[in-house]
Amino acid sequence: MAEENKFAYFVFGLGLGLAIGVLFAPKSGEETREYIRTKAGEGHDYLKRRADEVRDSAGEAVERGKSAVSRHREHLSAAVEAGRQAYREAVAGGGSEGGSEG
Repeated sequence: MAEENKFAYFVFGLGLGLAIGVLFAPKSGEETREYIRTKAGEGHDYLKRRADEVRDSAGEAVERGKSAVSRHREHLSAAVEAGRQAYREAVAGGGSEGGSEG
């Protein structure tokens, strides 16, 4: 959530700075347009880097999630198999003892 706020502030600051720069530019129109293009390019590069970072971190999170699911699946399978084995042993051992009651 804090990262989203930082990004929003960055975009707001970039727009505000650009607007103030255009209004009070002591340079000629061509120089001002070149300055705006440069700053827009820097903003574009920043956004591209951030998008790449977010994509990478999301991919890592997905991989960690898959790994956790796999581990839990293995533990669950082992627990189910242990339960089946205990049931088989109880049925095999209990069938001869409890068969005469009734």
